[in-house]
Amino acid sequence: MQKINVGNSDLQISRIVFGAWAIGGWLWGGNDDKDALEAIHASLDHGITSIDTAPAYGFGHSEQLVAKALRGKSRDKVEILTKFGLRWDTTKGLLHFKTQANDGSPVDMMKYAGKDGIRKEIEDSLRRLDTDYIDLYQIHWPDPTTPISETMEALLRLKEEGKIREVGVCNYSAGEMKEAEKTLSLASNQVPYSMVLRDIEQEVVPYVLENGKGILAYSPLQRGLLTGKIKDGFVFGKGDHRPGTKYFQEPNLGNTHAFLEKIKPIASAHQASLAQLVIQWTLCQPGITAALVGARNARQVIQNAGAMEVSLAKEELALINHELSLLKIV
Repeated sequence: MQKINVGNSDLQISRIVFGAWAIGGWLWGGNDDKDALEAIHASLDHGITSIDTAPAYGFGHSEQLVAKALRGKSRDKVEILTKFGLRWDTTKGLLHFKTQANDGSPVDMMKYAGKDGIRKEIEDSLRRLDTDYIDLYQIHWPDPTTPISETMEALLRLKEEGKIREVGVCNYSAGEMKEAEKTLSLASNQVPYSMVLRDIEQEVVPYVLENGKGILAYSPLQRGLLTGKIKDGFVFGKGDHRPGTKYFQEPNLGNTHAFLEKIKPIASAHQASLAQLVIQWTLCQPGITAALVGARNARQVIQNAGAMEVSLAKEELALINHELSLLKIV
């Protein structure tokens, strides 16, 4: 597995990162802890040494599972990426959305990145992850109720204390990144990016290319849509958020499936799955440092890691991009 520096920082991560949202169970129809642990172990065995988690992923459960999976492993052989600023235990900040905990109880998910909150969250995450430092600490969502400078100053203190190695942001615009960098140097921006969601190409990608920052692309498979396995009539688990999103509704579901059928011969020529082809396409795009790919079990991890065996020619990338230009998402 190839490793790469995150922007101009000294932090190196694997080009495929294990995305640990689904193993937390929240909004994914539950989880199986045994499968989750096996998935993380398989990741490490196949060179995926970077794990991206967050307190909100299962209200601490994802972080706890990561700690359990890494117990007995050499800490310096693994990169732990986690987040802060998405809170279910405070009324401070701005309401992000109303949701339910894994047990079905109502929860108000708040965006809050004040310095007092950051200090609490880092200690909670360090405890849950059973570690004394975080490799990349990221604000989960922008918090319009807190000045960006206040958030970044608190992160600078944590970096000086050695509790975090590098600072990243998630879901930030280019303008918000520029404002943050008045206080400290960011390593990366974690943003949604896939074949069917390419908004970041307008402003964020040019900014990171010009300023030496990394992009961690999350949901490159559009939450499973681009695997080609989810078709009309697919049965989702109880509590799964995906049926409510536009990508899993018609005509988008059918249009995407038709597009995938057109590029399937390229995958077949490489003896690869559609998911592997899509992940490799993502990694070939300008500014993309790594692709965050979730997995619920070891089999899915091994499939994801296989994307690094796919080498796409310029002609193949051009053909994929041509077909993408014809795909209509409404």
